[in-house]
Parts: sequence; structure tokens; C-alpha cells
Amino acid sequence: MPDAVIAQRAPFAMAVEAGRKYAWCACGRSSNQPLCDGSHKETDMSPVITKAERTETVYFCGCKQTAVQPFCDGTHKQL
Repeated sequence: MPDAVIAQRAPFAMAVEAGRKYAWCACGRSSNQPLCDGSHKETDMSPVITKAERTETVYFCGCKQTAVQPFCDGTHKQL
């Protein structure tokens, strides 16, 4: 399985709506970062589906190396 492409070395801040589902791009190939656009179909990877519990700003991982997918855990600071 190919490694994920680092989309950026920082998180993506994104306003989410309570109850709505989001498909986080895990492969790093999406042109619609941090969300999936189907580019993973050329890989063995799949997007991570998450449902927002409340309306707020969340920080989706941009480096695709996080241990708490789909959210940033600061791993990008060590790349």
C-alpha cells in the first residue's frame, strides 16, 4: 500500500455542522482537502467518515500521519 501524500504540514481548520457527516481524505491526493474527492480509488486507502457532534471549528489532519484520524494530533511538527 502506498504511503499517504502529505497535503500540508499543518491542520485544516474547518467549520462543521452538528449531525452532518464528513469524509476526511486519508490518502492526501484529494484536490478538495481536507475532504475526499475520490482520488483514493487509485490506492488501497479509504476516507475516514466522521459525524460532527456539534457545530464548531475542528482541525482535520493535513499531514495524514495523525494517530487520531481524522483530527490533527500535532504529528506534522515532527515531519
